[in-house]
Amino acid sequence: MASGDSDFSSRPSSARIYDALLGGNHNFAADREAAQNLLAAIPLAGDMARANRAFLHRAVQYMLDRGVRQFLDVGSGIPTVGNVHEIAQRRIPDARVIYVDIDPVAVAHSNDILKDNPWAAAIQADMRFPEAVLEHPSVRRLIDVNEPIGLLLVAMLHFVPEDDAYQAVDALRSALPPGSYVVISHGVLDTPADAKEQEITALYRRTDVSAARGRTREQILRFFGDAEIVEPGLVWVHEWPGGGNGDPAGMAVVAAVAQV
Repeated sequence: MASGDSDFSSRPSSARIYDALLGGNHNFAADREAAQNLLAAIPLAGDMARANRAFLHRAVQYMLDRGVRQFLDVGSGIPTVGNVHEIAQRRIPDARVIYVDIDPVAVAHSNDILKDNPWAAAIQADMRFPEAVLEHPSVRRLIDVNEPIGLLLVAMLHFVPEDDAYQAVDALRSALPPGSYVVISHGVLDTPADAKEQEITALYRRTDVSAARGRTREQILRFFGDAEIVEPGLVWVHEWPGGGNGDPAGMAVVAAVAQV
């Protein structure tokens, strides 16, 4: 990593912790230590991260099959270890992808990865202020608001406080043209991971987010508003779209896709 990143290297980032859990190399020692602490609290955290990334793959493929050619990935982290632009552009070379993250180091590394890709970019923005996302010059350049958009909110809303989260998602969803999709995965309450909530919150308090809190299934479904949730509905992340029959024991993430 570049030496200019040294000011950030002592503070772990939620994006880089996720990259470490996925086995990526865009992380610092502090992020790897935090990932190890998270694994100590939730031994299946790495499995959940990989299941979540596999869900992302399937959801993007699902939207591509239905004609979506542009994607807005909010809370994206670093686009490594198989992310949206790789999946989409493998099939549609000029598929357009905007990655949005609050972490300046994640965005800098993302844009370095994407520097030779004219159809993808990363922007630094806080999703709690959706107008800053929607009006960003890169979004206006790459995203056609008259064509369907795939809005991805994958494994990030549990980092956003309640009041901010619903208001922001409502604004983003309302800006989508007909035929668009909303993709959400989210930590769910009433799982073995709940017992570690205080430990996990303390861990993430050292990062760029203040807390990591699950929600009930009913609270997660509220994010979709009046969008039509597609089959199989809100299910364990490794089961969407109904292809997996694995044991959900220890799983703490659910997922769903809805059409606007």
